[in-house]
Amino acid sequence: MPVVAAAVLGAPALAHAADAWPPIPDYPTPVVPFEKSDFLTPDNPAYWNPFVNEDRLTSPYGNSTRIVCTAFHGVLMQCWQADRYGNPHELVRLQANLPNVSGSSMPGGGPGHFVYPAWSAPI
Repeated sequence: MPVVAAAVLGAPALAHAADAWPPIPDYPTPVVPFEKSDFLTPDNPAYWNPFVNEDRLTSPYGNSTRIVCTAFHGVLMQCWQADRYGNPHELVRLQANLPNVSGSSMPGGGPGHFVYPAWSAPI
């Protein structure tokens, strides 16, 4: 049984072993990585309010570790978060900013809901 548990628990870490921080482009582009630290997290009551349309983060680290994102016209496209050792992991952007019910009709889909990769893997 411990071998099975180790294999299952180790799989998400192996799948994301190649993650790296996004590079700073050496050419003109509006999509430049930047640090972000103001996501709504589950410990904030506004996270659960379906009428609050702000970026959400579901992660074991909350906003406590480094988060780097890319965006276009204010809409986040991709984000990476450091684990407790400082290693980057690309966050998974959900199709909808759940539990928000009002933002998907905004340009670019509006604010998003990002999930730490090990928490988004099917069991």
